[in-house]
Amino acid sequence: MVELVEKAMAGAPVVDDRVARWRAGFDDMFSLVAGRFAQADSRRRARMYLLGLLSGAERKNSWTLAEQAGDLTPNGMQRLLGYYRWDADAVRDDLRAYVLDNLGDPSGVVVADETGFLKKGG
Repeated sequence: MVELVEKAMAGAPVVDDRVARWRAGFDDMFSLVAGRFAQADSRRRARMYLLGLLSGAERKNSWTLAEQAGDLTPNGMQRLLGYYRWDADAVRDDLRAYVLDNLGDPSGVVVADETGFLKKGG
């Protein structure tokens, strides 16, 4: 899956049908939250931010996400997170609804466990 995300981010030619389906699914999902970002720049950055979070990058911070988006500095990603006005709770609710409608299974369980992420450094 990580490989598909990276191909989609890079705008790679669609050779694999899975990449096309993943990209279409991501586009559908993002269309649900795009209206939460009033400015075109904030929408574009939010899209790249989400793609970066879904990527296989080992570290995910403003620098690495900005680099993946093709930016030279993290300023744009930091502007998205700290300056632009958008409702994080509404975006979360939109994404949750999308997951339930498209990926959910009535008998499924989602478990998030931060112990799977080893801390690097001090």
